[in-house]
Amino acid sequence: MSEEEPRTRSQRLGAETRRVSRQAGQALGQLNPISRSSYPHDIHPALVPGIGIDEQRRRYSIDWLIFAITGVLTVAFVIWGITSPESVGTVSGRAYGWTMEHAGWLFNALAIVVLVFLLILAFTRYGKIPLGKDGEKPEYSTFAWIAMLFAAGIGIGVLFWGPAEPLTYFHNVPAPLDHAPESEQALHSAMAQTYFHWGLHAWGIYALVGGAVAYAAYRRGRVPLMSAIFEKLFGKKHSEGFAGQMIDMFAIIATLFGTAAALGIAVMQIGQGVVIVSGASELTNAMMIGIIAVLSACFVVSAVSGISRGIRYLSSLNIVLTIGVIALFFFAGPTLFLLNLLPSSLMEYFGTMFEMMGRSASWGQDTLDFQSTWTVYYWAWWISWSPFVGIFIARVSRGRTIRQFILGVILVPSSLLFVAYGVMGGTSMWLSREGQGDVSPDLSAPEVLFAVIDALPFLQWLPIVVVLILSIFFITSADSASVVMGILTTRGDQDPNKIVVVFWGLVMAGVATVMLLLGDGIALEGLQSLVIVTALPFALVLILIMIAWSRELATDPHALRERYADLAMSNAVLDGVQRYGDDFAIEVVPTHPGEGAGAEVDSEHDDYTEWYQRTDEDGTPVGYDFATGEWADGWDPETGEIGTVVAENGSATGGAENGSARPGDKPARGPDPEPGQTTSR
Repeated sequence: MSEEEPRTRSQRLGAETRRVSRQAGQALGQLNPISRSSYPHDIHPALVPGIGIDEQRRRYSIDWLIFAITGVLTVAFVIWGITSPESVGTVSGRAYGWTMEHAGWLFNALAIVVLVFLLILAFTRYGKIPLGKDGEKPEYSTFAWIAMLFAAGIGIGVLFWGPAEPLTYFHNVPAPLDHAPESEQALHSAMAQTYFHWGLHAWGIYALVGGAVAYAAYRRGRVPLMSAIFEKLFGKKHSEGFAGQMIDMFAIIATLFGTAAALGIAVMQIGQGVVIVSGASELTNAMMIGIIAVLSACFVVSAVSGISRGIRYLSSLNIVLTIGVIALFFFAGPTLFLLNLLPSSLMEYFGTMFEMMGRSASWGQDTLDFQSTWTVYYWAWWISWSPFVGIFIARVSRGRTIRQFILGVILVPSSLLFVAYGVMGGTSMWLSREGQGDVSPDLSAPEVLFAVIDALPFLQWLPIVVVLILSIFFITSADSASVVMGILTTRGDQDPNKIVVVFWGLVMAGVATVMLLLGDGIALEGLQSLVIVTALPFALVLILIMIAWSRELATDPHALRERYADLAMSNAVLDGVQRYGDDFAIEVVPTHPGEGAGAEVDSEHDDYTEWYQRTDEDGTPVGYDFATGEWADGWDPETGEIGTVVAENGSATGGAENGSARPGDKPARGPDPEPGQTTSR
């Protein structure tokens, strides 16, 4: 009789886990029992199917060191910024100048290196490694996954910068280009520069963090923290100690200031919309602070009242509304012009990408000024958002291969943004060139969107919708970023303490307020300078992530099997051709130690075995059966309680028996197998 089809998500996940475990058990049964006695749980590292974080036994609590240090520093910054914005502005300005002078090159180089690193992973053997257990199906269908990646690409920046950024480049051609302003060349180079800032390189940064987090959580069974990525590089003691705490603190600071910058530009544009709708004379700091207070109150209500599901539905509606606004620009604007501009501007982007990647201070002061104001700011912003967005895309990508993940995360949102910016930027440049409406580069960035709306027919009602969209983006972004910071503060708890979440949301609103006040009439400058300065420490973390992830992948069970296969096949084929010419086949037989496919691999080394030793909540090794998914002490993953294990002879057992490796112990290896070799016949 067939089993009843699991209905709930947890039941489906449990059934999937048992299915994968049975497959691993079947593979394990084919391994020579003499040779596997020295491995944890009697399973060779090449046969471990992987471990998901949901299968681990952990206790979650607030990490008071992280919470205290980051909390005190950020609250002190908010108080300092509100009481003495001039002083903060002076200090942040000096820090910004030092960062640009000494580390501007680092942001540019990092954006390039990250993209190259990911493409190497995607198109080598590592691309086949799953972000989950062997044989585990993706948690979401391909359509749903792509839809969520599209959702990740839609945000506040599309409405704020979509019409404004290309228009700026159209009238003020980026150095070192010498195109005539408002020319056809300027039109296409403006779109190419915008695509460069928002496209492949930006999503490469997100993919690096998201992929490393997903691998650590769903393949290696670690908590979804930045520090968990470095367990192999630093060692478990240090990755879970102060070094790991420092990395998580850097991630919190980067997320806090990066998201606060996004909230700040949302408030600037909401305020501009309120001015237009209400007929007020101008947008003041008092108005912006009032908007922040109202929207922050809405966020607090959503966080403490348990209406998170409603917020998610509201977020989905917001994405649909944003796509609707883009569609209205397309159909109400210069449709034929946009249809011609989109493909030609994309060709310009891909044709000049390497040139744009190579621009630096060596091109002169004008180029340095442009890079500082625009390109480096964007790289810093994406770096500061990478813990937030990375953890989100990691959570929805379980079960995908590394190749699917990298290509999907880089290409899907980038494609959406190419269309969105092509439509909105193309419309603003066309209106400016044709002299329709008051679309001018002299307008501030928040004003450009509303000037474009005013110039298009039948859209006079749209500012109200835009204000609604931006307000919802503010609430949902604050909610999501606060949850991520809560996770980083509570040792990886996927349902962090609500008080912690609210605390981070309010601090984030306070930082956004300070950023706006620092601008002294040009609020965007305050946002940019602080984002670049606070993103620098996490830029160094990204370098370490590439090193740590590379080392992890080199010892992955899938990579280990590939390594065995390459050596075994190479030796067997060479031997077969030399001995039998074309007429030979390959079979597997035992051989002397040091002569087989794994001769160059010390499979008993901790690099290969330590990670899959199962432990209880206190870190004490416990026996585990990968074939059945059962714990030796009777722990039940459904209830989280320890039951009684009945051994085959009928006696009750428990504890750390049934094949567990104890600390410092490594069972003796049995006698060597009979002489033989992996050969051909």
